[in-house]
Amino acid sequence: MLKELQPNDDQYIMDWDKLRLFHLVAEAGSFTSAAQRMNGSQSALSRQIQALEESVGAALFHRHARGLALTHEGEQLLTATRDINDKVERTVRAIQETRSKPSGEIRLTTTVSFGSTWLPRQLSDFFNLYPDIRLDIILTDDELDLTRRQADVAIRFYSPRQTELIARPLAHLKFALCASPAYLLKHGTPTQVDDLDNHRLLAFGSNAPDYLHAASWILNLGDPPQSRKPVLNLNNLFGLMQAVKVGIGIAALPDYIIRGSSGLTPILEDIVGPSLQTYFVYPAELRRSKRVSVLRDFLLSRISEDSFTG
Repeated sequence: MLKELQPNDDQYIMDWDKLRLFHLVAEAGSFTSAAQRMNGSQSALSRQIQALEESVGAALFHRHARGLALTHEGEQLLTATRDINDKVERTVRAIQETRSKPSGEIRLTTTVSFGSTWLPRQLSDFFNLYPDIRLDIILTDDELDLTRRQADVAIRFYSPRQTELIARPLAHLKFALCASPAYLLKHGTPTQVDDLDNHRLLAFGSNAPDYLHAASWILNLGDPPQSRKPVLNLNNLFGLMQAVKVGIGIAALPDYIIRGSSGLTPILEDIVGPSLQTYFVYPAELRRSKRVSVLRDFLLSRISEDSFTG
C-alpha cells in the first residue's frame, strides 16, 4: 500500500479517495447532503476531509451554520477535481463503446449556415443507420472549446489551433456567385465580370469570421482588380444567404448552399472562387469512440458523394 507522505516531501502522493470525497462534498455544499448521496456517515466524511486538509496544508472549506463555502484553495482544488472527473467519465464511456454497438449522445457544434442547410438533409439516413445515437447540435459561429467539453465534436471551416484536437479533413467547399430569380428578372443577368459594376453586391463585413473574408472577392473581380462597394455587409453566412434569396442583390455563397436551394440561381459559372477546407474535429481522448467514428465516417462519405465537393 502506498504511504501518504507530507506535502513538503518530494515523494508526496495524493490520496485519490479523499479527492473524490472532497469533490462530492464541494458539489453537495454540506457534509449532510454528501453523506446522504453516498449512504455514509457524516462524521466519517468530515474526518476524511479534515485529513485531506492536513495533507495539502490548507483549509478547503469555510464551515458555518448554513453549510460549507469553499476557500480560495478549495476552489482551486475543485477546478482540478472537476477536470479529472470529466476526463475519467469520458474515458470510461470511450472504453465501453469499444465493446458495444454505437450508442449514446454526441454534442456536435458547427456554423449556423452549415447546420441549417446541408447537415440536416443528411440526418434522417444517419439515424436510420444508427438508431441508438442521439445528436445534440449546437449552431453557433463562435468557437466552442472542445477540450473543456462545451461540445464533443465540431465541423469547422478552418484547422483548429489546439494541438490536443484531431482534425480530419472533410472537403473543400467552393464559393460561387448567385442571385435570386426575382433579382435577375428585375435587374438582368450578368454575362461578364464588368457587368457586376452595375449591380447591387452583398459581402461579408469586417466583423465576419476571418475564414469568410476571402469570399468577398466578388468586390475585386476583374483585370485589373476592381474596388466595388457593397450595398450590404453581413457578418453571418446564413444571413447573407437570406438576403440574396429575398432579392437584395448578388453575393458569393458556398455552392452546397446554392445547389441545395431553389431560391438561388448561379451566375457567371465559369468564374472560380475561393474555397474553404472543412474539418471534423474532436479531442484525442475520443479517437476510439464508436459513436464519434461512425458519425465522422458517415459525414465524410456523404460529403465525398455530394457534387459540391468536386
